[in-house]
Amino acid sequence: MPAPFTFARAGRSVKAAVLLVAIYAALAFALVHLQAAPWIVALLALPTLPALWDLIANPSAGLTLTDDRLDWHSGRRRGSIPLAEIDRVRFERRWDMSMRVRVVPKSGPPVQLPPESLPRWQVLERAFSEHGIDTERHHFAPF
Repeated sequence: MPAPFTFARAGRSVKAAVLLVAIYAALAFALVHLQAAPWIVALLALPTLPALWDLIANPSAGLTLTDDRLDWHSGRRRGSIPLAEIDRVRFERRWDMSMRVRVVPKSGPPVQLPPESLPRWQVLERAFSEHGIDTERHHFAPF
């Protein structure tokens, strides 16, 4: 029997905090020293709000693969599927070079795992193989 595989990630990271501080410092510099229009600075700050929310709320995400189940969570979303119901797992390379992971059950529609709950795809593929789950890779899948 293979050992259970567990992966967990927090929404709060030092890299995100440093990046937000640098962006807000640049925006404050533009506002004060370059006399940028406040509405332009506010418009430029809008894309940073999701990262700021992750820093404040610190949502957790993760995945657990045991002898009989695959469980995952991301913030308030949770999912689970028995290993006996899994036909295969598809690793699909997307055009932005990220990897989408879909669990294909023996009956029913495929279930896409949340990207924030996944480790590097090579590690996850090895864990699925150790638990006897077939995997397949597709490059640049459209769907």
